[in-house]
Amino acid sequence: MPANKKNTAKKAALTKTDHTKAVWVHSLFTDYDIDLFLVGKHFRLYEKMGSHMISVDNTAGTYFSVWAPNAINVAVTGNFNDWNNVSHSLYKRWDKSGIWEGFIPGIAKGEVYKYFVKGFDESEHLKGDPYARRWEHPPQTASIVWDTDYTWKDKTWLNKRAKLNALDQPISVYEVHVGSWERDPDNPERVLTCREVANRLVPYVKEMGFTHVELMPVMEFPFFPSWGYQITGYFGASSRYGSPQDLMYLIDALHKANIAVILDWVPSHFPGDRHGLYEFDGTHLYEHADMRKGFHPDWKSYIFNYDRNEVRSFLISNAMFWLDQYHADGLRVDAVASMLYFDFSREEGESATNEYGGSENLGAIQFLQDLNVAVYGNFEGIQTIAEESSTYPGVTHPVHAGGLGFGMKWMMGWMNDTLKYFKVDTLGRKHHHNQLSFSMTYAFTENFMLPFSHDEVVHGKSPMLYKMPGDDWQKFANLRALYAYMFTHPGAKLLFMGNEFGQTNEWNFTQSLDWHLLQYAPHKGMQETVKALNFLYRKEPALYHFNFSYEGFEWLDADNANESVFVYMRKGPKAKDTLVIAINLTPVVREHYRIGVPFKTGWTEIFNTDDIIYYGSGINNKGVITPHEQGHNNQKYAVDVNLPPLAVIVLKSK
Repeated sequence: MPANKKNTAKKAALTKTDHTKAVWVHSLFTDYDIDLFLVGKHFRLYEKMGSHMISVDNTAGTYFSVWAPNAINVAVTGNFNDWNNVSHSLYKRWDKSGIWEGFIPGIAKGEVYKYFVKGFDESEHLKGDPYARRWEHPPQTASIVWDTDYTWKDKTWLNKRAKLNALDQPISVYEVHVGSWERDPDNPERVLTCREVANRLVPYVKEMGFTHVELMPVMEFPFFPSWGYQITGYFGASSRYGSPQDLMYLIDALHKANIAVILDWVPSHFPGDRHGLYEFDGTHLYEHADMRKGFHPDWKSYIFNYDRNEVRSFLISNAMFWLDQYHADGLRVDAVASMLYFDFSREEGESATNEYGGSENLGAIQFLQDLNVAVYGNFEGIQTIAEESSTYPGVTHPVHAGGLGFGMKWMMGWMNDTLKYFKVDTLGRKHHHNQLSFSMTYAFTENFMLPFSHDEVVHGKSPMLYKMPGDDWQKFANLRALYAYMFTHPGAKLLFMGNEFGQTNEWNFTQSLDWHLLQYAPHKGMQETVKALNFLYRKEPALYHFNFSYEGFEWLDADNANESVFVYMRKGPKAKDTLVIAINLTPVVREHYRIGVPFKTGWTEIFNTDDIIYYGSGINNKGVITPHEQGHNNQKYAVDVNLPPLAVIVLKSK
């Protein structure tokens, strides 16, 4: 019998539901779904794959479907059948999709289950559902039949998101690890749920003036010290932080406070836990079979096979899922450089090459381009952000122009150079002057976000405060100046939790932040500095409107290395928006310091990190500063100001 007739006969046989069997024949897939899946273009697989509570022939139950093309049998096992491995076998579809599916009557919300997968070589694998909406609390590893039903109340936010989340608007991100922002005060060992965290986090973020919250991975992960970057349940909100609806509540509450939510997303690698994606059907299904491409030597994890159409459908569907079902406003994509290059973190001669002999992972490049085209094409007002540390060109350039299509990219070079500079004793800074000015030579080659993230305050790197030189007063003054430099430098901003009040210990994911430090004036002053910077940033168009364009920046003095002084202008869409920023990075007060200005009108100091309310020394410039006709710094006019020690001042014309 010809193959097409065999398939037709098999299809006919599998469309007849036998109500006497434990598993009924049923499918949510159309032929079009299968076609899209096989060519890597089905981006809403979560509507079909996994477990779905439905009714068939007026009988309530759950439909299951899973991709396991090389298995010889797949069965659903769980409490409902005493973990029997054969009694509830699914049906393999008649086409080439490799999908197993079926409907089991009586299985309801909350049922715990796994897939028992028998490989082509008779190997046996007990796997969680790659598309499960909920998982057991680790160390338990089973999936749970669940839904993403929730009554959202953020319509007002979604209607204005495209405007507020745009690249010409202020973007100040507060990076949060849900499990350690705050713990239960009565039981510090207990991790709070997202719903519990929301009660204090939302008003705090609003009070501090941040425009965005970035949540470190909230997808299900087995190993808590991985911080969520080793994911096994890509479609499940982590049970460590409560139910899926608890996470939705947190996002909804942030939206109602006009705060956008970015989710950390990890399509770069996954762990080798036996219940996860690794060797899912007894073969290298999700990961490359060639371990030069499929294994990450640093993280001891496995790299997705981006060349495989079905894997690209899985990953892009996952991105769409969090934007769709959880109303996320953006995705920060982790470890993009490790995806782009086969030789990332490998010794010479140990890496694979592409078909042209190069080190670029062409499948990953195509995946990232497809991802950005898909999410930007389906969700108005979202942003994708690449955590990308290489010099790969065009990360934030449009796909149609050969770029990867991201909205923003972390400015890792700026972060590294800036911290190196600030760590230097103030007497020696004149020898490192260009470390701070160099960023402006490439600041507009990409849409950059300036990050002081969790990575900078762990593993012996010290908290931000103790990266600063000098005595205690100078450490706080330096850190205030660092943050003011960050907020007046072109680009979006990101600050990890605790950095805003000068945490004195490295980040510890097993305990709450040291909120008690706010009873001390230096820490309270640091917090007030960041709050004031956020509101200054949001108020002044010059600080955000041209965040990613040379039109918004002009050096007035980048060469005063001997005195470690930097002076520059930030410009908005109107001349009256113009700001002049002066930075003095020595502890020497510089009186009557001449600065060129573009306008003859009077200037006032609108921000000063040395203000007493920030725990500064109180040296400032009071009243209106009148320019004189003797120009300076290639400007027609000039003003004489006092530059406080280790401080930043911001001037604006009247």
